[in-house]
Amino acid sequence: MSVQRRALLQGAAALAALPAVARAQTAWPAKPVRIVVPFTPGGTTDFVARLVGLELGKALGQPVIVENKPGAGTVIGVDAVAKSAPDGHSFVCVANSFTANQTLVRKLPYDTLKDLRPVALMGMSEHVLATHPGSGLKTLADLRNQARAMPGTLSFASFGNGTSAHLSGEMLKLQMGLDIVHVPYKGQGPALADLLGGQVTVMFGNWPEFRGHVQAGKLVALGMATAQRSQYAPAIPTLAEQGVAIESNSWNGLLAPAGTPDAIVQRVNAEVNRALASPAVTEAFHKGGIASQSGTPERFAEFIRSEIAKYGDVIRKANIQIEG
Repeated sequence: MSVQRRALLQGAAALAALPAVARAQTAWPAKPVRIVVPFTPGGTTDFVARLVGLELGKALGQPVIVENKPGAGTVIGVDAVAKSAPDGHSFVCVANSFTANQTLVRKLPYDTLKDLRPVALMGMSEHVLATHPGSGLKTLADLRNQARAMPGTLSFASFGNGTSAHLSGEMLKLQMGLDIVHVPYKGQGPALADLLGGQVTVMFGNWPEFRGHVQAGKLVALGMATAQRSQYAPAIPTLAEQGVAIESNSWNGLLAPAGTPDAIVQRVNAEVNRALASPAVTEAFHKGGIASQSGTPERFAEFIRSEIAKYGDVIRKANIQIEG
């Protein structure tokens, strides 16, 4: 047998011995890519996933399909991806609740740090604390006075248990000594609908979705949850200006199942960063009041660990926990 033929046979044998996932890398993506959004349609997470996913699909040459899978404070959608094949065809677009659930949920069906790989941090939206006009509230002082006059009768909505809106509401209760009831929803869309309808009193929400309603007089902004006045809403005072130092926002990032090959993670990260810099995404983010958060997978991993620590402290102080 010639040296050349022996080398060819050895190469073929080595290829056959590779795991299926490794061999599939050469043809990746071989089918449409799925991004699970663990919230109902209509919120910022859904918007970011669809906007970036459209650009990602153009770069990868395969359709990127966004699938809304809400429930259990985002646990259902995240778990579905954690248990998916690590072949680069399944991702999940998470928000703050992903890191809060590490402490909040007693029995998670997945390991937050071991079962999913950070791929890319994408966007961040500032929060506003808002109420409906029928509440009669105009300022944070009004909320304090009414809550103390009628303890247990006011309510605050959230995108779901463990979401940033939930934990910001808990921080508000702790700092102001308020007795108000938490009402969790399966996403920002239905929560906002009930806030507009007056079924709940107040809510922390993403400024991009609240801006139009505030400007139209359908909602009243009690304050921005930012350190300084927001560039997107400079006329609205911060909560800190009114004596309550709460900073709250919603961030969005992409995760893949653990075991997804490095080459795929790095490629998706690079393409997401390119998408964030594209004119279409840049313009949409600016109009929507979303700050771009491009960076490396390693940077996103560090950010996740810091968010777990931050929310863990709030959850323990508020003494809240949910059964998985």
